[in-house]
Formats: sequence, C-alpha cells, structure tokens
Amino acid sequence: MKNIRNFSIIAHIDHGKSTLADRMLELTGTIEPRNMQEQVLDRMDLERERGITIKMQPVRMEWNYNSAAAEHSFRASAYRSGHETNVLPPTGSYILNLIDTPGHVDFAYEVSRALSAVEGVILLVDATQGVEAQTLSVLAIARELGLVIIPVVSKIDAPHARVEDIKSELALLLGCDESDVLGASGKTGEGVTELLNTVVEKIPAPKHGGNGVQALVFDFGYSDHRGVIVYMRVFGGKIGKGDALRFVAAHADFTALEVGILSPEEKPCAEIAEGEIGYIVTGIKKPGIASVGETVTTVRNPAPELHGYKSPTPVIWASVYPESQDDLSVLRLSLDRLRLSDSSLSYEEESSGVMGKGFRCGFLGMLHLEIIIERLKREFGMELVVTQPTTVYEITKMNGEVEEIYAPARFPDDGSTKGVRELWTSVAVITPPAYIGGISQLFYDHEGIVGDTETLPDGKTEIKAAMPLRELMRGFFDRLKSVSSGYASLSYKIEGLKPADVVRLDVLVAEEMMPAFARIVSRRRIQQEAESMVEKLEKLLPRQMFELKIQAKADGRIIAARRKPAMRKDVTDYLYGGDITRRMKLWEKQKKGKKRMLARGKVDIPNDVFLKVIRDS
Repeated sequence: MKNIRNFSIIAHIDHGKSTLADRMLELTGTIEPRNMQEQVLDRMDLERERGITIKMQPVRMEWNYNSAAAEHSFRASAYRSGHETNVLPPTGSYILNLIDTPGHVDFAYEVSRALSAVEGVILLVDATQGVEAQTLSVLAIARELGLVIIPVVSKIDAPHARVEDIKSELALLLGCDESDVLGASGKTGEGVTELLNTVVEKIPAPKHGGNGVQALVFDFGYSDHRGVIVYMRVFGGKIGKGDALRFVAAHADFTALEVGILSPEEKPCAEIAEGEIGYIVTGIKKPGIASVGETVTTVRNPAPELHGYKSPTPVIWASVYPESQDDLSVLRLSLDRLRLSDSSLSYEEESSGVMGKGFRCGFLGMLHLEIIIERLKREFGMELVVTQPTTVYEITKMNGEVEEIYAPARFPDDGSTKGVRELWTSVAVITPPAYIGGISQLFYDHEGIVGDTETLPDGKTEIKAAMPLRELMRGFFDRLKSVSSGYASLSYKIEGLKPADVVRLDVLVAEEMMPAFARIVSRRRIQQEAESMVEKLEKLLPRQMFELKIQAKADGRIIAARRKPAMRKDVTDYLYGGDITRRMKLWEKQKKGKKRMLARGKVDIPNDVFLKVIRDS
C-alpha cells in the first residue's frame, strides 16, 4: 500500500478542474494521445454540452516518481523545511487514484462521498477569480474528514491572472506558507508534473484496516447485461473475481462476477487489494438492494460495517408524470435505474385526479432537477409533464394537526390553516465590493435578511444573510450572477423552519385547472407573480382553433388573465365573387363551430412548455 495515493480535486465550478485532470491523464500516459479529448472524465453528453461535471468519476493513473530529481526542486526544499517529515518517498512507480468531483453546489453530496474514499485533496482556485463561497464549504468538509490539502492556483497562464495575490489568499486561508501553494495550468500543462510529484510527497499512503474484508461503496453504475456495478474503496483485505460477497446493511449476498480498476474505462483484474479503488460487477438487477454507503464484505468471514454516508435531504420537490399513463411502468423503471447512478434522487408514487399517476421526486436544487429530467428524456426516451418545483411547507390545521406539504396543488387555499412554516437557509455570498449595492437589493427582493459582512484578505467582501429556501430557488443564483457580472459566488445550508406568509397561485387554461402550473408564492408578490405567469404562458402556449383564455387565481378570485387569439382561417378563400350572403353564412358557421370547440375544447400543452416555465421562474 505504500505506493498508493488516493485523492480528489475540489474546486468551484469553472475553476479548471476537468482541464487539469485531462493533463494528469496525459502526463501519466493513462490515455493514449490518439484517444485524448477535452473533459475525458466527463462521460455524459450533458456534461460536455454544459461544460460542467455532474457525476464523480474515479480513475487510476501510474506515475514514475524520481526522488533524486525532486531533491533539486524548489518544491522539495519547501517540503523538507516546513512539513512533518524530512524524508522524501523513494523513487518508483506510484498508483494515483483520482476521484474527479463536481463543482456546482447542487452536487455537493457527490463531493462529500468522494472525499470519504480518499486521504487527500487538491484544492484548486482560479487565478482570475480567487476563493469562492462553494470552495469554502467543500474545504470545510475536507478539513472535517482530516484530509491532507494541497493548495493550487489554476489558470496561471490566463491574461488577467493574479497568481501571487491568490497564492497569498490561499496561504492565509489554510495557515500555510506561500511556498506551499502551487501554480498550474491545465491548458498548457505548466506545473502539472510538479503537482503530481507533490501528490506522491504529501498525501499519505492508505492505512491498514485490520478488520477483515471491508469495502465502502461510494457510487454505482448499471448494465442491462451485468446488473449493478458498485464503485468502492477497499479499506481491508482483498476482493477477487468469484468471491462470495455480502452487502452488510442490506443482508444480501452475491458473487463477484468481475472485479477491476478504472483507467478511466473498466479494466478487469484478478483482485482489488486493500487501499485501492475499483469496481465489482454484482449481477444484481433488482433495484433497492444496494445503496451508497454500503459495506461490502465476504460471506465466509463477515467484517463489521464501515461508517457510511448521511442520506441527502431533498431541498425541492416536483411531480413528474408520463405524457401517457401507459408509460407509467417505464417511468418507474427509468427512475429506478437513475437512482442507481444518482443516490441523491428520491421519489415516491402519487396520484392526481387531473394528471393521473406519477412520481413525486426530491432534488438537491434546480440544476439537479433539470439534469434528471433531461436524462429521463435522453437516456430513456420519456415524454414528461413536470410540475412547478416547491420546497417543504409545514401546515398547522385548525384542529392542531400538523402536516408536511410537498405539492403546491395540495396546499390549502381556503383559509383552513392556523399557520404555515417554511424552510430557511443561511447564505454566504463572496463578491467584489463594487457589487454590494446590487446584491443587497437582490436580497431585499428575495425576502433576505442581510447579517454580517466581512472584508476578506484579497479585498473581496463576504455577505452573510438569511432567506427562505423558496426564494433561493426562485432564480436567485442566476440573478446574483447577473448583478455581479459573474464575479459573485454563493453557498448555503438549510437552517430550519420559520413562519411563512404564502399563498397558492393556480393557473387555468381554457377554464381548466392546470395542477402542473400551481405554485406557492409570497403574499406580498402575488399580483406580480400572477401577471408574470399568464404573460409567460400566453407566449409559450401554441394557438388553438378557438380563443384561449389563460387565468391566474388566488384566494378564490381571478387576479390576472390573458387571451390568446384563435388561429385564423379564411373559409371563403375558395369563393370567386357571387352573392355576399353565401360568405356571411360560411362566416357564421365558422363562428358557431369555434364556440362549440371552446365549450368542450381541451388544450394539448406540449411538454417542453412545462420545462420552460420552470426554468424561467
């Protein structure tokens, strides 16, 4: 194990993490030059299109470390002078197990799982941006786990790079010497060799487990032919092909059909030893048996369960219905499959009088919701209707009963409640001082209460505030980027329940209630929200053969309305001259026909309209 190093790269979104990982794979020869491409570890099309990492991805690299060369480097002298050991590792080949992690706040749970499987992290900070709010929150997790932290300033080749300033900022943040902060460019490869050497030098080798065979499951894959594939870190013993294994928590036994490593494609091998990261093909095709945080051990000599992960708590909920009820079983199977690769997704079946049967799904944020819906469409060919997302509301009824409400359509609108409470968050925003005024106004618009402000060593300001989770999910992140020209960053955590003054806003299309568009909004903003919703639907809904009435209703009354004109067709177009009365008869017949259509007309709303309404809300 002394030649194994397990580590992750943690960084804010767009700080160059995927590009740096590309250079590491290239320098270590893990990927052949002819197979090299950008974002190698981002395997999903969605990741490449959006330029972000969504799924963590483990990869095994081999690095030839030369201690003699390191002796003469500036890095080695800094290492010897200020750290706990004066001995450099011996020259040789080292196994570097990297777990690439997402940077967006919605996928922080992915990051926390990856960090539990490694001994150290590379903390990457953009030379043009500096420390961001999400950087601080992920750093706190790494420190809590006692991981070794290697600070690195990325994008040192950028035109507006402030390398020395950001190095000072990182040194102050971590309480280390500036010489301990490395510089690197994933684009040019500058500094990456030194960084790989530093990984060997600073990150400790895995420790011996000593409790028999124990492996911690941190992620899943799925194959139609091979079933569930678990990705795990072995903390004790060895796991080989053909071994009789057990999921400790689930009390389920299975045989290892194949074991191997990822570099980054799956490569079968005879066994995976203590301290290594790899995969097991289980052959299990039934969902719900294995879970993230499970301990894998042997059937013959079972070992104790390892400390797993806290279950993620959804922050927003939305109902997902198949466009056709015939596809309900397909949707259930699709969600089961997605759950295997995304353990932060939760769902339960529900039924609506108007929409039929579907699933109430919990997500970790708006981006998480968008990604899941897009994956259902792309990977499983699903046509879906998605309701307006909402947070959890605690309703106290007149008789004193307390109920948790997740769906806007179930929120009482008849004054039958004694009180409503909603989730609040504590928010931290880091911004250049020039944008403080606009951000303060943004907090006011979103019912936020601004608290302490602090000037950071690099001159930026950290603003702390409290605000309803409902408002945070109402496009706050995008508006923050807009008012700060992209320079502000945000992190948040859930604090608890507080009283709420909210009301349900319903939408009627052609005088038919549309539960998918129902939402819960602040009472002080009800008129503005109603006007915005009907205006948005007027633009998005396709024209019908009859005049389309779009209305917003709250507190038992219509408070906003729009009318979309019917499609026009000249029914007299084929006539040439003649008596005007013939034309008048045709027009009258057309008018009566449109009235009949309006009386019994049902509007077919394209499913992309539901997603556009959610995205623009």
